[in-house]
Amino acid sequence: MIKLITMCLKELINFINMRKLILLLYTIFLSSNLIGQENKAIQWPDGNTVAISLTWDDARDSQVLVGTPILDKYDVKATFYVVPSSVERELEGWKSAVLNGHEIGNHTLLHPCSESYPWSRDNAIEDYSLNRMRKELIKANVEIEKLLGVTPTEFAYPCGNTYLGRDKKIKSYVPVVRKLFSTGRTYGDISSNNLDLDLARLSCVIMDDKDFKSIKSQIEQSRKQGKWLILGGHEIGHKEIKIDYLTNTEMLEELLDYIKNPENKIWTAPVGEIASYIKANKKNLIR
Repeated sequence: MIKLITMCLKELINFINMRKLILLLYTIFLSSNLIGQENKAIQWPDGNTVAISLTWDDARDSQVLVGTPILDKYDVKATFYVVPSSVERELEGWKSAVLNGHEIGNHTLLHPCSESYPWSRDNAIEDYSLNRMRKELIKANVEIEKLLGVTPTEFAYPCGNTYLGRDKKIKSYVPVVRKLFSTGRTYGDISSNNLDLDLARLSCVIMDDKDFKSIKSQIEQSRKQGKWLILGGHEIGHKEIKIDYLTNTEMLEELLDYIKNPENKIWTAPVGEIASYIKANKKNLIR
């Protein structure tokens, strides 16, 4: 009887060890696949090795008074995520931006952010429901179309917040954005987008208050894996202007000069154009 129990225990131990071995081998297999995917570079058009989209939020006046003339000088097209009421202040400038090929995205109707920001407490995203957000996103598109003659297909989350509501009613509104728009861009991320991206949650690296050296470092890091780097800003002006969230013009000109140099193999295009390219060619994009 003791021998029988001993034999059974040995068999059980062998079985457990075999299961552990199988699990270990499976884990190694999955890990190697994930590492391989992370190291796969995206095949960009014309032999370019990295893609960049320049984006700005809120429809701030300086974007068309200062920014678009600089962009137009270098023939670089950007994406501007606008709030309709802000567009009205410099309407002719925004109409010119559209005519010159810049992309207009939706940045909500009222720009709700967390109540943790004092300036947003009367319009806190914690007070929103999914239904209210959906209605306001649709209304913002209608207002933008009336003002500029274009209907946005791209979206940026104000303050990078992808959740609304409070306490037990907190919900992600990414599914709402996914249904209404081609893309949704976040804000304040530390890395660029690879082929496994979620188009409704695109990462965005801040370019406000940065010098060219730090932006170039981001570009070269993205190039290593052939990624899509989305840069985000707000105001545009000279670096000596004392204002928060400023893309300084000196850095911007250095960046544009670097981007336009064909030796640097950079594809620069608005968010919608690059997203469309990825969707149309995803099966053949790995190199």
